[in-house]
Amino acid sequence: MIEGLRIPVVGAPLFIISNPALVIAQCKAGIVGSFPALNARPQSQLDEWLAEITEALAAHDRDHPDQPAAPFAVNQIVHRSNDRLEADLETCAKYCPPITITSLGARTELNDAVHAWGGITLHDVINNHFAKKAIEKGADGLIAVAWGAGGHAGRLSPFALVREIRAWFDGPLLLSGSIATGDAVLAAQAMGADYAYIGSPFIATEEARAAEAYKQGIVEGGAEDIVYSNLFTGVHGNYLRRSIENAGMDPDNLPEGDVSTMSFGSEREKPKAWKDIWGAGQGIGAVDRVQPAADLVAKLAEEYTAARKRLLS
Repeated sequence: MIEGLRIPVVGAPLFIISNPALVIAQCKAGIVGSFPALNARPQSQLDEWLAEITEALAAHDRDHPDQPAAPFAVNQIVHRSNDRLEADLETCAKYCPPITITSLGARTELNDAVHAWGGITLHDVINNHFAKKAIEKGADGLIAVAWGAGGHAGRLSPFALVREIRAWFDGPLLLSGSIATGDAVLAAQAMGADYAYIGSPFIATEEARAAEAYKQGIVEGGAEDIVYSNLFTGVHGNYLRRSIENAGMDPDNLPEGDVSTMSFGSEREKPKAWKDIWGAGQGIGAVDRVQPAADLVAKLAEEYTAARKRLLS
């Protein structure tokens, strides 16, 4: 289990968006902060980012021994097109991040590598079949990515997905999908998850490395502004309607994509889909302003506490 959290929340790794400033702010505020290793480009920058994060959190802990920072996580894309994976794992082994989040594939050797430096692995899944495969290959916990999650997302109701996983798995379970309030965090726990996995609201924070128009799109958007399509990466995901329209496409008449178009790697340009087509989940209606990450975490904590009191009364 993940210890030392202010509230049971893990900040999801946001491709291109998450950076050391956001991760550090999230951890200092009391939730797990995370970033995709591929956000650090070129590959040599990953060493710099890990050094910055570990040093900043260590300094915080020295100055605030009664309120130490939450642990941080690095997201590794395990898809076969990621030719950086081995190098990124070697860099991570130097800094021993406490948590590794794996996506788009499960590998025993990766889990073994993380366990060797004392870390744990959490693998994101969209159905029960992939959940079982991940645990068989050595993952310590699961991230159930349900309907309504930002970016790559599944099609299943969170009620169905969590129930099917909990029928056989009693380890760490996170839930992703339209979670943007403290009430929703408590709801995730009520249905059987241990932690909520929150991404889209953190796009609209001061620390996030997102264009101002993207942040405003999160603030101004709602659930009906989210489009589910596999055109942009070959895998189904949720995107802001406005960004699709700005790219000259009709969000209501998008062609089917091809999974072979998914591409990650050290020498390739960042996928255009993630630069010009903006990922977001259906929970963005709860985001009403751009604010510091610490303020967003404080708001979530207040809502979570109030929801608990309301139900217990």
